Amino acid sequence: KPRRKSEVIIFFRLLCYCLLFTVYYSFASLIVEFLHFANLSHGPDWNLWRATFGPWATCLTPVLYIFLSSQTHIPHVVIVNALFLLMPLNSPLMVCVYCLCRYDYKEMLHNSTFCLVPRGRRLGSFRFLEALQAACVPVMLSNGWELPFSEIIDWNTAAVIGDERLLLQIPTTVRSIHQDKILSLRQQTQFLWEAYFSSVEKIVLTTLEIIQDRVLEHGSRSSMMWNSHPGGLFALPQYSGYLGDFPFYYATLGIKPYPKFTAVIHAVSPLVSQSQPILKLLVAVAKSQYCSQIIVLWNCDKPLPAKHRWPATSVPVIVIEGENKVMSSRFLPYETIVTDAVLSLDEDTVLSTTEVDFAFTVWQSFPERIVGYPARSHFWDSNKERWGYTSKWTNDYSMVLTGAAIYHRYYHYLYTNYLPTSLKSMVDQLANCEDILMNFLVSAVTKLPPIKVTQKKQYKETMMGQSSRASRWADPDHFAQRQTCMNKFASWFGAMPLVHSQMRLDPVLFKDQVSILRKKYRDIERL
Repeated sequence: KPRRKSEVIIFFRLLCYCLLFTVYYSFASLIVEFLHFANLSHGPDWNLWRATFGPWATCLTPVLYIFLSSQTHIPHVVIVNALFLLMPLNSPLMVCVYCLCRYDYKEMLHNSTFCLVPRGRRLGSFRFLEALQAACVPVMLSNGWELPFSEIIDWNTAAVIGDERLLLQIPTTVRSIHQDKILSLRQQTQFLWEAYFSSVEKIVLTTLEIIQDRVLEHGSRSSMMWNSHPGGLFALPQYSGYLGDFPFYYATLGIKPYPKFTAVIHAVSPLVSQSQPILKLLVAVAKSQYCSQIIVLWNCDKPLPAKHRWPATSVPVIVIEGENKVMSSRFLPYETIVTDAVLSLDEDTVLSTTEVDFAFTVWQSFPERIVGYPARSHFWDSNKERWGYTSKWTNDYSMVLTGAAIYHRYYHYLYTNYLPTSLKSMVDQLANCEDILMNFLVSAVTKLPPIKVTQKKQYKETMMGQSSRASRWADPDHFAQRQTCMNKFASWFGAMPLVHSQMRLDPVLFKDQVSILRKKYRDIERL
């Protein structure tokens, strides 16, 4: 009787497979792959490959298969043999045992538009996450299954929710989805995977943030924060409950950032002469039509200079004395910064009013990025097997130093409240690398490179006296410290977040053979 019972079960399973085969036979590009990889499903190379924002996220490349369904642990070899016998020569049903056909499962995932996720031993959880990772749109066939983080994630934007009782309608349903919608679904799978599922740490952090939103409901994140870039882990509700205060949602909300900036000048040298670069910088920045106020962060060991020592300007000049006088204090979220844009400057930076104006107008089009002048780059040193830092003039860059750059004030809040104390302490102890850390943070949030403006390359810190604290650039250990910082930061972020760019933005008529009077930023060509 037990044997007869098992034969009946096998018969009904064969009947189900035949039914599926009959339904899918009319679709030439349909593939159902039956894989036997009992041991492989838990292997180190199976669940942990990293997701990237590759071609599956940025464009809809041609795919070989409309459907992909994996069936692990087929219970009896008789079923496999029967499926091979049932498969005709030109059938769209491809029955494949992994060890025989030698198909690469990951490659097949990436070559499929939709991935069927039916009920399984683990409720399809592995297949579901694999589909997300490969930008394959999950087709859910498990009624009553609560999708992960469904409290905050709108899965209708990343998956097709089917009804397992209406299995025959699935092919027609997915074929009716427009190509633009498919692209949107695939992009959303990549965003959700990278934001919440790509590591155990992100899964745990997401869980804790959901619990916090439940407890502090009045300060919880909105659905838009969770379901749009950069995600709920980077959009901190403690900063603001209004989406317009974040740089990521301007385009979606149809608004623009505040049309003024606040300049923050980091001063570390005493004011001993009226010809010092910081005083010239104050005058040049104050003349900008977009300048709202200037904040001088006094991190010098000497006492504050008298008010009459500062030049007279048309905008308010606020001098703040740093309490700890550390490098990270330049990125504190000061309440006196009331504009969206922050123009971060070193005391020895030399910029003209025209350069300040042009950089700010460019930033208004890219409010989520760092926009500025001094560019640097990173590279992988294969000999030392570590990341390297270079200031050479090359054909690309991945950082814009904050000694002359504009960015959104929200990054001050993220720098202070998101980054770990260990990284900020390292920066303060070395009195170095704070600009690199800010670039790491912004690139990790946006997944985008900074933007360099104009051809200006020289960073004018060499004008300071060699006895000044600003002469840290002349320290022989300075460059080695920055190399070390690069690798420490990359280790904490889990990967290298910096993105290379070959784009530089110049004024439209820059160096064109037209009258100089027709050029809005004519002074830039003379510099």
